Amino acid sequence: MNDRPKIKDIAERLGVSAATVSRALSDSGLVAEPTLSRIRDLAREMNYRPNVSARNLRTQKAMAVLMVVRDVGNPFYLEILKGVEATARAAGYSVLMGNTENDSDREIEYFDMLRDGHADGMILMTGKLPEREGFLASVADAPIVVALEEIRNAGFPHVMVDNEGAARDAVEHLIGLGHKRIAHIAGPVPEIMSVSRRDGYRAAMAAAGLEIADGYEQIGDYLLHTGTRLCHALFELPQPPTAIFVANDEMAFGVIHELRRLGVDVPGEVSVVGFDDLFLSEAFYPPLTTVSQPRTDIGRAAMTMLLDMLAGGLTPRKPAMLPTTLKIRGTTAPAPK
Repeated sequence: MNDRPKIKDIAERLGVSAATVSRALSDSGLVAEPTLSRIRDLAREMNYRPNVSARNLRTQKAMAVLMVVRDVGNPFYLEILKGVEATARAAGYSVLMGNTENDSDREIEYFDMLRDGHADGMILMTGKLPEREGFLASVADAPIVVALEEIRNAGFPHVMVDNEGAARDAVEHLIGLGHKRIAHIAGPVPEIMSVSRRDGYRAAMAAAGLEIADGYEQIGDYLLHTGTRLCHALFELPQPPTAIFVANDEMAFGVIHELRRLGVDVPGEVSVVGFDDLFLSEAFYPPLTTVSQPRTDIGRAAMTMLLDMLAGGLTPRKPAMLPTTLKIRGTTAPAPK
């Protein structure tokens, strides 16, 4: 531990002051080339790492942010984390991951970490606040960015996609293939993202003059086993669907597993569309047709927005809206005759 290089060691090697080295390594903008590059190159060569504890005592900052998700086991969040972490590291911040599993007490614990100074800001991806009277008022001024999910009337800046429009595109794809009996397995309603995707499904069906049969809307929770269970419920109906639009890929995997168990061919007898484009979706068999979200870009945008807030910038009035793409693969085909 005593051999860890210090700022003064770099300064002595280059014949500059310790203050100059400190400014160069903190991106102060006060050190000109070529001195700046010489200092940074030598710091990398010597494997210099800043003393975070000492820096935090000086700045009264944790130099860490929380990324809070509902299920850390869902691979959907990994690409978002990559974008968050790359942007955070470049600014000198580390990223802590919080896993709530939809437990209100655990949600409150992460907000307490923020309020107690263990983190400087939060990227919230649970789609909701703890259900406690006065809770919103207690965090209204906290540096929080909501990513992908939406919490209306909370005043937090948002980074999101057009969930309703993307869902409408997905269902229109199925309609274009001749499907009329199209079911939807939604996320947890009344959370806004789930409602928006369901609204897109309903809008596409209405625009095509198609009726949504009783039982064709099922409410899920984004988990694989739920997709299996709700698919089974759909195929207990008197007239099962020929296509299913599923609110996320994980439930869509469960749907396809259940269809195989029932001996139903995908996509020959039933087409399936997901939402997210997990890295497994293309490797799945058949490859899943799904709405692709720019997850790394979402992470970068959310962290950039949070850094602006931490620097005292104005809170954006409008959400940052990122584009989606419908990836047509092997789980959709023309409706059976």
